[in-house]
Amino acid sequence: MSRTAPGPRARVSATRKRLSQNFLTDPRTARRIVRASGIGRDDLVLEIGPGDGMLTRHLMPAAERVVAYEKDPHYARRLAVRYSGDRRIQVRNQDFRTVTAPRESFAVVANIPFAVSTDILRWCLAAPRLTSATLLTQYEFARKHSGDYGRWTKLTVTHWPESTLVLGARIDRREFFPVPRVDGAVLHIARRPEPLLPVAARAGYRRMVELGFSGLGGSLAASLRRAHSARHVNSACAAAGIANDVPVGLVSPDAWLTLYRRLHDTEQAGTGSAPAQS
Repeated sequence: MSRTAPGPRARVSATRKRLSQNFLTDPRTARRIVRASGIGRDDLVLEIGPGDGMLTRHLMPAAERVVAYEKDPHYARRLAVRYSGDRRIQVRNQDFRTVTAPRESFAVVANIPFAVSTDILRWCLAAPRLTSATLLTQYEFARKHSGDYGRWTKLTVTHWPESTLVLGARIDRREFFPVPRVDGAVLHIARRPEPLLPVAARAGYRRMVELGFSGLGGSLAASLRRAHSARHVNSACAAAGIANDVPVGLVSPDAWLTLYRRLHDTEQAGTGSAPAQS
């Protein structure tokens, strides 16, 4: 018995499921996302996984240049043909996670593959010349990394001195094809004009965050006592408004900054060894 070949829509669905990406179907939503990104006519914008180009067509008139990275060769070819000869855009058939960040200032605006959201978020936060990123991802992922649950991730806390992460608009799952099981949401990342810590302090701060999230001792204070005296930890926690038994995920990024400054200042005063500042 012969089988009927799947139609174009079914092939699209299978491909996007394999790549863990879902097309936006409403151009009004795409326009809102581009508008909310705050990009301007002088900006270089990287787009991740443009697919059929729903966001791309709204990015091009809003930015100076767009570089679109599409892993699927079929859609990369389609976009390249569609915009052949248009100097405003370059289409590259490449996995974005292998891309070297530009040496010039740039923004990211993208409807990102849900399965690699953490990889892309890490890439954006680590890119030194990134000015902002507007990432359409899973609603729960965006809430988690913006602190909307009243909890904060290690990734958010680590990069808080340099970048803000803010929850944006929620996008109904029915505005995607294939329709995912969960709603989407926009996660906005913005690089601070002035970091909250000097460059020399960042390594020491990040070591403190690594220690605090080690999970040893049952609380943030207990973890920190492995490298700092109990007296210094108790004093710093009190200054930051952190109870001695509070779990690490409930400590806000701003409280982490106060904690670091107090520990550093106290130990620099000569009563102990300071966190390294290299």
